[in-house]
Amino acid sequence: MNKQEIVKIFNESYGKKYIVYSNSIKSINENYFLMVKDNQSKYLAVISKSNHIIRFKNPVLDNGDFSNEGISLKIYQLNHDNLNLLRKVLPYLNPSFCGLKTSFGTGDRLGIATPAHLQAFTKKGIFPVLAQQSVREMSRTERNWQAVLDDVIWGCFEAGYEGPFGADADHVKELEDLRDAADCGYTMFTIDPSNHINTDIETLGKQQINVLYQQILNYEELERLYLNKRFAFENQTLIFDENSLKKIILTYFKALNHVVECYEFLKDCKKDKFDLEISVDETPTVTSPLAHLFIVLELRRRAVEFQNIALHFLGDWQKGIEYIGNVKEFAKEFSIHATLAKNIGGYKLSMHTGSDKFSVYPTFSQKTSGLCHIKTAGTSWLEAAKVIAMKDPDLYRQIHKFALKNFEKDSASYNLTTDLSKVPVIDAIPDNELVNLFKKNDSRQLIHITYGSILNTRDEQGKYLFKRRIFKMLFRYEEDHYRELSNHIKRHLSLLEE
Repeated sequence: MNKQEIVKIFNESYGKKYIVYSNSIKSINENYFLMVKDNQSKYLAVISKSNHIIRFKNPVLDNGDFSNEGISLKIYQLNHDNLNLLRKVLPYLNPSFCGLKTSFGTGDRLGIATPAHLQAFTKKGIFPVLAQQSVREMSRTERNWQAVLDDVIWGCFEAGYEGPFGADADHVKELEDLRDAADCGYTMFTIDPSNHINTDIETLGKQQINVLYQQILNYEELERLYLNKRFAFENQTLIFDENSLKKIILTYFKALNHVVECYEFLKDCKKDKFDLEISVDETPTVTSPLAHLFIVLELRRRAVEFQNIALHFLGDWQKGIEYIGNVKEFAKEFSIHATLAKNIGGYKLSMHTGSDKFSVYPTFSQKTSGLCHIKTAGTSWLEAAKVIAMKDPDLYRQIHKFALKNFEKDSASYNLTTDLSKVPVIDAIPDNELVNLFKKNDSRQLIHITYGSILNTRDEQGKYLFKRRIFKMLFRYEEDHYRELSNHIKRHLSLLEE
């Protein structure tokens, strides 16, 4: 049987109840696996010769010889146990190592965006990191490492995708979270040592700095390695003088110790290759080229194998909106970082908070010659919210008003310049113009920042205020959702090719 025959056989018996995702159909040893949906949920369907049946769990439909040709059909729930069995049969559904390929992360806070993300990656030659979620995001969406990865893999199956993809445990600070993500099969780990970065150095006097500096273990060895040493890279020369070296060591030394501890821990947990990203972007100050150089040289000296490093680049990198700053000044400063990375070699520069930073994408890609990684997340949630505004204006209005009430609480952990007074009064906007709210920074950030409250808040009876209705609407208008999201992510990816 071929794909067309499978669809024909299935539709003749069950076409009135189920719709087949034709791209999902795969065959192994006379077993055919496909994803189908009814008007409420998606399922795994298995069509087999009766003597080749694989024993999945929790069937919702068990039809013996449904075609009178010794062929059986079973339909199963999309659960973790069944996915594990499917991954054994279709091993390309397991995430893999990326290395130094140009890569792009597509965080998905709802767990339904992967097929749309994959549409955007078609013919782009960019490695997709499809499972990407931070501990903070998971706490706000009531998910965990396993749920995030499972949702992505089911999405790959739905789309019929057989290519490589990554799974990034993002902004991890604790060893326990690293262990949990490693146990689930993640292939990339973003270490966030921000709790160990000293952000007060510039406020200290010379005497205070000297006292703290002399408490650093092996500071004399670091001086032998770096003090007054000149590092020349093409037309750029960097020198660690006494003042700059002391400040850099005091700022990053404990953070580097934490990174080394995490790396050694991961080497014990992961027996196969994994991508490691070091994130020092969540600090109040811009990472200087000299600090970049010190961090990378120290990681190399301490035998930490890493693929990506995320620095705090010049400018204002706020969530879900364009880059704020002078693009020419950014390009000038960034070219120094790119030159350092190229000459040292063996790692990529990573852009965090990459959603919708269209003005700096070409510079980021060109200066690094494609040795770069970019992370997005909130922009996919915003595209979903935009579809709600398009298809169910009443629901969106409720969400919008709720977001206004929760913004102050939810924005506490973000660096923002959002001005709610610039958000138009929702009741004054016609239904067909609600979508225009997503073209304005302040209203975009309003919805972006409050995603956790929108998805998690329950009423007095314990029922979700919005979550179930959001999923129901996006399921009903799945093609619209996939189209809007795919086009939006494609806009990001296309700029990396210019």
